[in-house]
Amino acid sequence: GAGGTVGLQRVVNEKGNGKLAMQMGLGVVGAAYTQKSKATLNDTTPIAKLIEEAGAIVVPKDSPYKDIKSLVDAWKKDPSKVNVGGGSSPGGPDHLLPMQLAKAVGIDPTKVSYISYDGGGELLPAVLGNKIAFGASGFGEFLEQVKSGSIRVLAVTSEKRVDALPDVPTMKESGIDFTFTNWRGIVAPPEISAGDKQVWIDALTKMHGTDAWKAELEKRGWTDAFETGDTFGTFLKDQDTAVADILKGLGLTS
Repeated sequence: GAGGTVGLQRVVNEKGNGKLAMQMGLGVVGAAYTQKSKATLNDTTPIAKLIEEAGAIVVPKDSPYKDIKSLVDAWKKDPSKVNVGGGSSPGGPDHLLPMQLAKAVGIDPTKVSYISYDGGGELLPAVLGNKIAFGASGFGEFLEQVKSGSIRVLAVTSEKRVDALPDVPTMKESGIDFTFTNWRGIVAPPEISAGDKQVWIDALTKMHGTDAWKAELEKRGWTDAFETGDTFGTFLKDQDTAVADILKGLGLTS
């Protein structure tokens, strides 16, 4: 609930409990600010980052925008009229993606007209029904519709092309210096013992090496982004700083 901050508060309250962990992602970083949570990820014990998922910019098949350049050109001319939809409330991944993209292409993020939908299930009909100019979300939300031809992906936001969408260019290939990925990882309560922390890391490292996990990555189009302990902790701090900066610029946090 509340963008993951209810679970986050529970984890932070369970100081020293090495038997508890929380699966979370980028959305919790933003929600901690927008929900004014007392608990933050900096209060937890970082265990491991597991995966990253590329974002995608999508339009319905009959959209006038045939590539990302034509969309961005129209967006820059009048950001308030080129509505973007996402399956996140402000501070969530689908909100952060277009805001950071706007910044990258020279649009004032405060001018962006962002429409929040309750997850991909609500976002999809909005894209298909031309209720918005384009959608921004993880590409996995739209795979079936892309394969059926009802939705087109103009670009993905990863460093490299996505295996599941080999014909779709990256932002960088399209001349836009921008990357963005949603990610998911595991954190534990604060002040757990070194032994308990290592038990979690060892278990996830073992899982990471299994064929079943590799098959799941391929099935869902996720990128393997495995890192543990202090390395993941540094990543979390960097993410926290980046998200705080964009939300502060939007007036969503002090």
